[in-house]
Amino acid sequence: MKPRLLVPALLAAVSLTTVAAASASAKTVWLCRPGQSPDPCTPGLSTTVYSPTLKPLRVEHPKTVRRPALDCFYVYPTVSDQRTPLANLQIDPEERSIALYQAARYSQYCSIYAPMYRQFTLADLNAKRPLRSAIPLNDVRAAFRTYLTKYNHGRGFVLIGHSQGSFMLRGLITKDVDGKASVRRRLVSAIILGGDVLVKRGRGIGGDFKHIPACRSATQLGCVIAFSTFDQTPPANSVFGRTTVAGEEVLCTNPASLRAGGGLLDPIFPSQPFARGTTIATAITLLHLIQPTPRTVWSSEPNAYRARCSNVGGASVLQVSAVRGAQVATPSPDPTWGLHLLDANIALGNLVEIVRREAAAFTRSAR
Repeated sequence: MKPRLLVPALLAAVSLTTVAAASASAKTVWLCRPGQSPDPCTPGLSTTVYSPTLKPLRVEHPKTVRRPALDCFYVYPTVSDQRTPLANLQIDPEERSIALYQAARYSQYCSIYAPMYRQFTLADLNAKRPLRSAIPLNDVRAAFRTYLTKYNHGRGFVLIGHSQGSFMLRGLITKDVDGKASVRRRLVSAIILGGDVLVKRGRGIGGDFKHIPACRSATQLGCVIAFSTFDQTPPANSVFGRTTVAGEEVLCTNPASLRAGGGLLDPIFPSQPFARGTTIATAITLLHLIQPTPRTVWSSEPNAYRARCSNVGGASVLQVSAVRGAQVATPSPDPTWGLHLLDANIALGNLVEIVRREAAAFTRSAR
């Protein structure tokens, strides 16, 4: 991977407004959708709970809400190992794995819609070619329009993305949500991880979005949760947490304490390893973490890390530290990335709980 190329290249790609005819959106292929089979976003919820030192404590069987009040629209990060600059819409093992890792746990409280899109592949990002296509964003926007017109029926929705998926969501929100009050009213929250959402310095709003502020409580609606995870001081050339836009800063919201201050994180991981032989599977091994593989679908390690939002050396990031004997991860692929590969899972328990509370707040507001 070439970390210093990723963020500016994706930003340039998302900002394109005029494209060739070849960028026309393809018909939506759904990676996850209610009633679809197979659906990697509905694997079940059985969970083995471990201590921070990975001592097994108990097995839990969380209940899925029968009629969820919300939908979750998920856009996956850069995972494709296809050798072309843009991936096609074929569902490969890496897309199924990332949906399991990052989206499936939310199925406890929402119906998950996850479109395939012709993303910039890992091969293309490593080739130092300029990213000059709006095809990925066009695909995501078209899928969102299909979702709204065919499946939404006025329901509240949560937008969830990571890395390239987060950059796609930043573009989608700017063009299709932020300035459209009728759509914005249905936005419960946007969970935009590892994607450098920009706000006016010290304000928690402005920058990328004009009407959508940072989430400061778990019952606030129409707001954004965003962070990039580091367990060391971000290097001066860190990939995430920095901006050169005058008067703006990268948003950090601590999922363990949305108002301010520190809190404990609840990591949740699938018990099934990431698809073997893929680039992301290799990158995960560089974290040097032992991942339990119990018979349950999930493993969790409540209160294994402490987190706070920090601005050190101009980088606004979620600073985490292991507690109670928890494992210390190694930044992957190198320190400039921090714990980017853990963004979606290191606080997954906290994020799912926020969605639960948001669902209750949305239901009350709709009465």
